[in-house]
Amino acid sequence: MAGRNPVLELLRAGRELECVYIQAGLTGGSLGKIAALARERGVPVKEATPEKLLALSGIRSHQGVAAVPAAADYARMEDILERAGEEPLFVVLADGVEDPHNLGAIIRTAEAAGAHGVIIPKRRSAGLTAAAVKASAGAAAHLPVVRVANLVSAMEELRERRNIWFYCADMDGESWCAADYRGDIGLVVGSEGSGVSRLVKEKCDFVVSLPMAGKVNSLNASVAAGIVLYEMARQRMGLPARQPQRKTIPGGHDIA
Repeated sequence: MAGRNPVLELLRAGRELECVYIQAGLTGGSLGKIAALARERGVPVKEATPEKLLALSGIRSHQGVAAVPAAADYARMEDILERAGEEPLFVVLADGVEDPHNLGAIIRTAEAAGAHGVIIPKRRSAGLTAAAVKASAGAAAHLPVVRVANLVSAMEELRERRNIWFYCADMDGESWCAADYRGDIGLVVGSEGSGVSRLVKEKCDFVVSLPMAGKVNSLNASVAAGIVLYEMARQRMGLPARQPQRKTIPGGHDIA
């Protein structure tokens, strides 16, 4: 959606918007009103080049502004808690995951692993854009995704309401499979480049990490989240870790 009046009406109508882009160097008139109303509603406002606005809107008469609507509805924190009910709470917090494909993959895996919801910040994070929703393979329609102004505040709110323990996935923690994930838990996954932010990490109770035996020193955010999420799911289901029984095939060779 582009154009000053259309974007202004979207904001007035209370539509969920991922971001409002305003052409760099243009601040006067209705653009200032748009920027102020967007910030009042907690919608990120970013500068953009005319080429970026053209790519977003598909039209040259964008009047220096474009808005990106959310491709799916955001949920409330209450929706996550209601979904959990009497079960131990199981949530994922994506701290600054800016790639929409990574966010969509995290939502997809979280839903498959039995999580009750995903929490993301409004700023410096991908949102429920068309790319993220597509990458979730439909999971974004089933799993509550809550967008909050501040992750630390969201963590404090959950601590007040549930006896939750937060596990930060980072490079300097104990082994991911040595931790006890039973009870109310939250997995915090950091951004692709800088990982979990300092303030969020300080609010976590434990730091867990994955071994890096190869030449690379990190994994894609959604891949790392998937590995830890399924260890969490295994423990929550009460499934023991055990070696598979080996069978002998004709000729004397063992197979798993």
